[in-house]
Amino acid sequence: MIVSNSFIQSLKARDSEFTTCVDDRPLIVQFASRNSQEFADAAEIVAPFADGADLNCGCPQRWAMADGYGACLLKKPELIQDMVRQARARVSGQDFTVSIKIRIHNDLRETVDLCQKAEHAGVSWISVHGRTKEQRAHPVNYDAIKLIKESVSLPVIANGDIKSLEDCQTVYNITGVDGVMAARGMLQNPAMYAGHADTPISCVTDWVNIAMEYGASFTTFHQHLIFMMERIFSRAERRVFNSLASTSAVLEYLREHYDIGLSDRVESPVS
Repeated sequence: MIVSNSFIQSLKARDSEFTTCVDDRPLIVQFASRNSQEFADAAEIVAPFADGADLNCGCPQRWAMADGYGACLLKKPELIQDMVRQARARVSGQDFTVSIKIRIHNDLRETVDLCQKAEHAGVSWISVHGRTKEQRAHPVNYDAIKLIKESVSLPVIANGDIKSLEDCQTVYNITGVDGVMAARGMLQNPAMYAGHADTPISCVTDWVNIAMEYGASFTTFHQHLIFMMERIFSRAERRVFNSLASTSAVLEYLREHYDIGLSDRVESPVS
């Protein structure tokens, strides 16, 4: 989620938040925006390099809601409608999608009304996290997602507790949605959609080489490995690995304990 205000105003922010390459497609860029002008401007900037822009209307973090972003927008369906409409107008004539990601209301009639307003504004699809903004570890309300799917004629994507291919099939059977979205499930196991129950070592090796080849920051490199190896490590291993403080230390640990090394095309970092 990229905050559109700083993204628009600062070249440094754009360089920091948005980097891609020709092979990184299809690519949807998600923005946190609080007015139509900002969202349309941000969509226009990324349009030459991506396939769509997504408006985050579901982030429940306190800072986001305090600043008018994320789930704060759920009570402003007319604003969401205008944001979608203006972004669509700005990138009209291009093969570029404009979508939204939402959470549900306590009163599902409000959610259906919001989705129908967005559909009339020309939204390409809607991703629905089946919890309210107050809920965290509560069970996902898949019946609510089913209701939304039945209330609109555009694609609906289900989000929440998708951690395996079996989960995907179960959610589809319940809701009839057009697709699913996984966040933590994919961080823990990037090979989930390929049918793997846990992250295969070959996937870890791929990430190590990609990160080194493209110069990922240590924080990004290390954090992704922490997620990917969560089910592979013992508790003691996890404690040691999480405390490693440099790229070279991480690479040495993986080489010694899991026989994971760099490919010939990638040079080993010095730090």
